[in-house]
Amino acid sequence: MNYRSTRGQVSGQSFESVVLEGLAADGGLFIPEQLPTLPADWQTAWAELSFPELATELIAQFVGTDLSHTEVSQLVQKSYATFDTPEVTPMVQLDARTHVLELFHGPTFAFKDVALQFLGNLFEFFLERRNAQSGGHRLTVVGATSGDTGSAAIYGLRGKKNVEVFILHPRGRVSAVQEAQMTTVLDENVHNVSIEGTFDDCQDIVKELFSRAEFRREHSLGAVNSINWARILAQISYYFYAFFALRRSHGADALPAFVVPSGNFGDILAGFYAQSLGLPVAKLVIATNANDILDRFLRTGTYEKDASVAATPSPAMDILVSSNFERFLWYLARDHEVPSSVVDPEERAARACEILAQWMDRLKTAGSFSVSPAALDAARQVFWSGRCGDAETYSTIAAHYSHEPSYLLDPHTAVGVHVAETLRPEIQALGAHVHSVCLSTAHPAKFSDAVLRAVNDAGHQLDFDSILPAPFVGLLEKPRRCFESENSADAVAQHIVDVAQSK
Repeated sequence: MNYRSTRGQVSGQSFESVVLEGLAADGGLFIPEQLPTLPADWQTAWAELSFPELATELIAQFVGTDLSHTEVSQLVQKSYATFDTPEVTPMVQLDARTHVLELFHGPTFAFKDVALQFLGNLFEFFLERRNAQSGGHRLTVVGATSGDTGSAAIYGLRGKKNVEVFILHPRGRVSAVQEAQMTTVLDENVHNVSIEGTFDDCQDIVKELFSRAEFRREHSLGAVNSINWARILAQISYYFYAFFALRRSHGADALPAFVVPSGNFGDILAGFYAQSLGLPVAKLVIATNANDILDRFLRTGTYEKDASVAATPSPAMDILVSSNFERFLWYLARDHEVPSSVVDPEERAARACEILAQWMDRLKTAGSFSVSPAALDAARQVFWSGRCGDAETYSTIAAHYSHEPSYLLDPHTAVGVHVAETLRPEIQALGAHVHSVCLSTAHPAKFSDAVLRAVNDAGHQLDFDSILPAPFVGLLEKPRRCFESENSADAVAQHIVDVAQSK
């Protein structure tokens, strides 16, 4: 199993290499050179597997010879032993044909734990193995967060041998709980950095640091954002798990339409890969908040940055540019932009890289690019989309809290549920066997201000202490450590240098 960059200058990379490097040297994202073929009997052989067992089978398809099946199993078991339910990602039914897939049962109560617990263990495993062969291997993980990635990365990497982790977050643009989850972790290898700016500013700084070849090499930079392929790979598992759970509860012909709150596109990209592997899926639905670059693309065929980020009740989705969309665009270019007269697979891949690089250059210089009508039609065959405003977010939270049985949504999940309800006629038209499965990305207690406002403004009462997870009790009063940086890659680079010299 080898991997290539979407930009075309790097190929033939091993799984271990792409995990440790994160971002390709040419600025592209790693994708498999070929997708694996699942066993012919996977729908029956895997139907009753536990989540860790299912994740092991799926991940093992992508690691080549870098990990044995036993090693994959051990890493997976270790990663999901930290979750508070054996199901790892249980599914809850809201009504006859609408379900919520709860992805927030990990140590930081966000869906990112599913991938980052695994990625942290992968980093440690590969580094320890390399050091056993020849000492001196370390990794400096640099990541940007709009809230949940930061705490999940920190909890996945805290105390790990041979790893330093620097997490950049936009000052004042994450929830109080999210900020406290990050900055109250005082392990010596954890370094929080607040930036005066937006998540996109933080993400741009990370990409700039990775583009500095000498700095990247000297400090052995590694990526923890969903630009790291291992993040996407780990998330494929819960699409398969939800498929089997739905069929166990609703019959052998039940089919999921996954509705996914989308910011950086990593979560729903895992659904695209699951479908590409052969998972039966009725539809993949992108749900955006007011920062709706993905919804606008599917309506117009033009991928265009807004002038600024809108602050919403769902801050983890307050993103101008969805980094992981580049991976899907590569497949769109290969299959629908490269002329059909080009039949050689490697030549089609090379042409796709050229087209993708041109699109990304236009996005950087002009702020937008457009795809062909054929490519847009193909994208619409895979994805539907919908947009949810702030008022709809609050009203959806209130409606489901007051409904019988009551269910409390966090604001990001509320975006997904609202879009699922808006598109209910279209989803139901796909067939009586199709069910909406809304991915729930965070525990509502992480967004107390938005949840309480939604419930109280609707005239309801909520005893927030009754839903507060034990680790959140007293969290806001704990000691903190955070470095306040100016909004520049140079300033962050100097902080990394200063920390390294102090070790």
